[in-house]
Amino acid sequence: MSKRCFIFGGYPCNSTFDFSLSDNDMVICADGGVRLAESLGVQPKLAVGDFDTVSVKDCCGNVECYPPEKDDTDMMIAVKTGFRLGYKDFIILGGIGGRLDHTFANIQTLNYIADNDGKGLLISDNEAVTVQLPEAAVYYKEGYHYISVFSMTDICEGVYLKGLKYPLENGVLSAGFPLGISNEFLSEKCTIELKKGKLLIIRSKSDSI
Repeated sequence: MSKRCFIFGGYPCNSTFDFSLSDNDMVICADGGVRLAESLGVQPKLAVGDFDTVSVKDCCGNVECYPPEKDDTDMMIAVKTGFRLGYKDFIILGGIGGRLDHTFANIQTLNYIADNDGKGLLISDNEAVTVQLPEAAVYYKEGYHYISVFSMTDICEGVYLKGLKYPLENGVLSAGFPLGISNEFLSEKCTIELKKGKLLIIRSKSDSI
């Protein structure tokens, strides 16, 4: 059975994500993520961060406390901790919302996961976000209506979009123009293939929550 590392951030998330955790799974809270995990009935195995949002005494289980003067965000610390413990499949909740800079930092954290041979999924009530390296990947509708495809590098080459309202064959996407926004599923799944570059894939349930 695959090992998954669930990471909880500090933003509200009423996700109906299936939390049927196995013994192989890890649950890490990044500072205020302790409150989110508690609200969803999930027991963390570890809490990390500088704890400027919640107090260490409010955390159950193991705690790793870091000084506030640091280069890594609390979320990045949680991800690096997961890698250190041998995990490469990351599911992050509570990382979208509130301050835009924090959300963007968490998207960059997905980039870090991909660059280190991992798989990352950032989930909110309305979105599921991931970074795709060169490969052919299948994405399922799962209640999402829109799927947007953005270039995370200057240029993405050899982009194929199959099973979507607006298909693309051997296309080129650039970081300077949002050509791939608001595509739509035609069935329960689609395939996105990339030959060169790095894509940001965002599935959205609606125009607004």
